[in-house]
Amino acid sequence: MTPTQSLRIASYNLHKCRGVTGPHAPERNLEVIAGLDADIVALQEVDYRYGARPEALPRKLIHETTGLLPVPFLGTGENSLGWHGQTILVRPELADGAVIRRLPLPGVEPRGALALRLKAMTVIAVHLGLMRSSRRAQLSRIIGQAERIGNRELVVVGDFNEWHDSRGLEALSPLRPVTLGPSWPAPFPRLRYDKIIVSPGIEVGESGVLNSPVARIASDHLPVWADLSLRH
Repeated sequence: MTPTQSLRIASYNLHKCRGVTGPHAPERNLEVIAGLDADIVALQEVDYRYGARPEALPRKLIHETTGLLPVPFLGTGENSLGWHGQTILVRPELADGAVIRRLPLPGVEPRGALALRLKAMTVIAVHLGLMRSSRRAQLSRIIGQAERIGNRELVVVGDFNEWHDSRGLEALSPLRPVTLGPSWPAPFPRLRYDKIIVSPGIEVGESGVLNSPVARIASDHLPVWADLSLRH
């Protein structure tokens, strides 16, 4: 029998921890992250947007509140938690030996992805551009880079800024999207901006959108999650 490894992966756009209209209240976002009970969480908008782009999610509170650790890498600025507003949290047992790379992306706006290489798979966390032409170019760059990074099994996860289930995602074939519900806007979700897309060798178990009372006010996005199994 071939052994398998099961992991829960999630994605959450924090909206700079200010809810739909404010105020800045990162304790709500940390409560949401803890409620996901995930092994890997791709986060977007973890930093403020302007100036030195300091962290909006206090890193000193992450582990004690969620049990997760940010994978270390060179951020946008000295006091930034992320790169282009993104970071990846993992369980401590996954942090050993994890390697993360920054992937600059093309497009009208400054964008970048993070590639996390684990023993069994590569996770690429994204926050794609607002224009579909930019998103297509960004996904093409990501797939080209993924082939050079290593592991055959691949997960692309994050805020795609793409409401359509297939249009604009052509570069990801033959990867397949996990079936998830709408995640934006959080108070009354209608659009599926947040996605988890996996390579054919990854089995998908349960999946969904965390639509809890605190999640509906902590950000303008709801987090999405999926249970994945990988054969060694």
